[in-house]
Amino acid sequence: FRYAGVMRDLSDDQLVSAFKALGHPTRLAILGWLKDGNSFPPQDRPATEVGVCLKHIQARANVSQSTASQFMATLQRADLVICTRIGQFSHYRRNERTIAKLGEAIGGDI
Repeated sequence: FRYAGVMRDLSDDQLVSAFKALGHPTRLAILGWLKDGNSFPPQDRPATEVGVCLKHIQARANVSQSTASQFMATLQRADLVICTRIGQFSHYRRNERTIAKLGEAIGGDI
């Protein structure tokens, strides 16, 4: 799909979804926090490998478990985070590929 004469990887729907997901200050903060997964409390498996456990994101955001889950589901639907399930726990890490494409779209197409 071409926009402003440039081929891009994200559709308009994907861009809108990403902007909506980032439109809430806490979701935007979460994505920033996930840049350094090691800034969260230690886990059984390294954050660089599986992501950050939802309970740690919840604690830092100071929200309920259901609100944290909703925030992460919104970021996941926008393909901004990747979820890895380990037993009953969900771990999240940034989807750097999508974030890079979003940056390219903002810098070049919008």
